[in-house]
Amino acid sequence: MSLRIRIAVGLFGTILVAFQSLPALRAASTLTSPVRAGLNNQGTIEERIRRVEQGLLTAIQVPGSANTHTLAERMRQLRVPAVSIAVINNGRIEWARAYGVIESGQPARAGTTTLFQAASISKPVAAMGALHLVELGRLALDEDVNKRLISWKVPENDKTKDQKVTLRRLLSHSAGLTVHGFPGYAKGDPVPIIVQVLDGEKPANTQPVRVDTVPGTIWRYSGGGISIAQLLMMDVTGEPFPRFMRESVLAPLGMTNSTYEQPLPEARRAQAASGHRPNGDVVQGKWHTYPEMAAAGLWTTPTDLCKFAIEIQKSRAGQSNRVLSPEMTSQMLLVQKGKWGLGIGVDGKGKNQEFSHGGSNEGFRCQLVAYTELGMGAAVMTNSDTGGQIAEEILRAISAEYGWPSLKPVEKPASNVDPKTLKQFAGKYTLLNGPLEVTFVDSHLVLNAPHVGILDADLAPESDSSFLLTTMENITISFEKDSGGEVSEMVVKVGGQTFKGKRAK
Repeated sequence: MSLRIRIAVGLFGTILVAFQSLPALRAASTLTSPVRAGLNNQGTIEERIRRVEQGLLTAIQVPGSANTHTLAERMRQLRVPAVSIAVINNGRIEWARAYGVIESGQPARAGTTTLFQAASISKPVAAMGALHLVELGRLALDEDVNKRLISWKVPENDKTKDQKVTLRRLLSHSAGLTVHGFPGYAKGDPVPIIVQVLDGEKPANTQPVRVDTVPGTIWRYSGGGISIAQLLMMDVTGEPFPRFMRESVLAPLGMTNSTYEQPLPEARRAQAASGHRPNGDVVQGKWHTYPEMAAAGLWTTPTDLCKFAIEIQKSRAGQSNRVLSPEMTSQMLLVQKGKWGLGIGVDGKGKNQEFSHGGSNEGFRCQLVAYTELGMGAAVMTNSDTGGQIAEEILRAISAEYGWPSLKPVEKPASNVDPKTLKQFAGKYTLLNGPLEVTFVDSHLVLNAPHVGILDADLAPESDSSFLLTTMENITISFEKDSGGEVSEMVVKVGGQTFKGKRAK
């Protein structure tokens, strides 16, 4: 599954997420690395930043459509209060900028040290901690995790008779475990401990994490599995998870603006961005608390995420072993199942290999992508449910500017469809337990699906009844009619999966 498909499917709530000019604040970096240089070094850094800010790109480029946007206009259109970006080039952080405010309606500006919830990007960072314990001999990749779990055990059943839940399978989402993700806990709600989460015991708000498929047979994203890995690390070290991660990963990598502490300590709250809903409202209590720390609990910055990515690049090249040896880093980047390494998505081959992860918490969307050998990459973090849309457009602008081998827009010729035909598809639909609306505007169709973070997205016709979502690659939308010839259903295809939504009467 490619990075673009992972982002798209994440927006539709089935795999990740992962996932937008105002005065900018600047952060310098002295990080260096001898890994292979970037492919494009045209102009000054300020000129490159300006081209990125002015050149956000939609996934599908259609003649006559609005395919390019400025960062400022997209932040306004998508109601994203703050965006923070860091870019890796030539194996170092070339620039970092933050835009907007940490909370809508408040004067405090976002800066490059403003904390955002990393959501599922917590997983690859946590995976590095688990692999560190493997190298110390305290964990093993291929043994039954129940041999080292102390405070809780994976319940056995007929699916685990011959094949066991192992750390390798937990980190690669192939352990056959349930519970895709976690909604977190609003301010004032009781917060469970991790064992209660795993058993689905109150006050946990998710189902028990259980094996329902033979381990090792399929790839299926499971935040529940990563939560078992969290408990495994806690049990073998005897330490609270935030302390273990700080000492074993965050501090060695210089990720000084990062913490797994949940809830966020009072001393750090003034530094944190508030999450926002698609309509611009602030999340109740500013953000949710996630006891599922390894799966969703990291607070961090794009600069710190890029430090993490650079360490992977340097370690893989044999130039650093601050946390993992080059051999273990190579294991981390080795595809296990479903284009997934140990804790992180992996795509491409040779010098074009990329590793990536997206994140989607309540009120936050973010993306991290980097190239193993090219010394390039970027992290984008936002404080809005609609931030995934702008994050991908920013990544495409960076890709265009720096000559990345992936994340390039796809050009599609315009298809002339009679406006009368288009108008029949306008209406309200229900998909994934939420409302979608298709409107006819200026001779074309526009999709709004706030509950999956999509606002004012153009639909480009492929035929009289099939359309491409221009803001996200790999999403095809078609419409079906009932026996009376009336449009009755919307069909959405995302990365090989199909979802159907009924039209409102």
